[in-house]
Amino acid sequence: MDHLITYYSAFDEWGRLQREPLEFTINLHHIFAHLPTAGRILDNGAGPGQYSMALAEKGYCMTLTDLTPRLVEIAEAKANDLGLHGSFDGFHTRDARDLDGLPDERFDAALLLGPMYHLQEEKDRVRAIQELHRVTKPGATVFVAFMPRTAFLRTSLAQPNNWKPNHTAEGLDRLMTAGAFDHADEGRFTGAYYFGVSEIAPFMHAQGFESIKTIASSSVAGAITPEQWDYWRQRGEEEFNRVVQHLIDVSDDPHILGMSPHVLYIGRRT
Repeated sequence: MDHLITYYSAFDEWGRLQREPLEFTINLHHIFAHLPTAGRILDNGAGPGQYSMALAEKGYCMTLTDLTPRLVEIAEAKANDLGLHGSFDGFHTRDARDLDGLPDERFDAALLLGPMYHLQEEKDRVRAIQELHRVTKPGATVFVAFMPRTAFLRTSLAQPNNWKPNHTAEGLDRLMTAGAFDHADEGRFTGAYYFGVSEIAPFMHAQGFESIKTIASSSVAGAITPEQWDYWRQRGEEEFNRVVQHLIDVSDDPHILGMSPHVLYIGRRT
């Protein structure tokens, strides 16, 4: 995991969600729609805590964890800057596979919006979801992000030299067979795992969760470029917000899941 800590220590994840706000907007819509009205929430693999801050602002009692110490520090500083530190039970550096120190059945809901992107071994994926099960209460709602294999196939075909070794048929063979991706260029997004969309609900069910729904975090707009978005932004905030609402409205259409770079599984601990 050292390469992931190195990568995310240098990567501006807070800025990514600001540069690509559609994913954050759609996810947050569905998170708010399925959360209890109050309670304790775990943001596990939270990065710098953008989702945590949004939930803390709504009055939820938050606990934040991430693998990368620098991101945990950034999240705590953000909470201080926003006057939200009192809404947090703690900021912890933890591996999603081992939430040491967090008690059993503590949380009314939990977010896991990053760790499943990087657990290439089946046993590690299982362990992370088992830990999620351990720390949530019976009936708790969970929100787990996955990256679909088919969406990354499309990205690799469109930009092959950005995603080596997927610039070769051999690289694509490995992706589609094993789901794993290790970038050939140093310093790039790597050590990744991509799910088959049809595998997500059965995988979660096997670890003790029942599916509510899975949504496409980028809706049908995952391949739209910043330049293409500029057209809609230039038409004014009111009209742009109407466009985004259409994207929210269709984001839970199961037919588009495989084309979204990220999907959000919403389930309930049984």
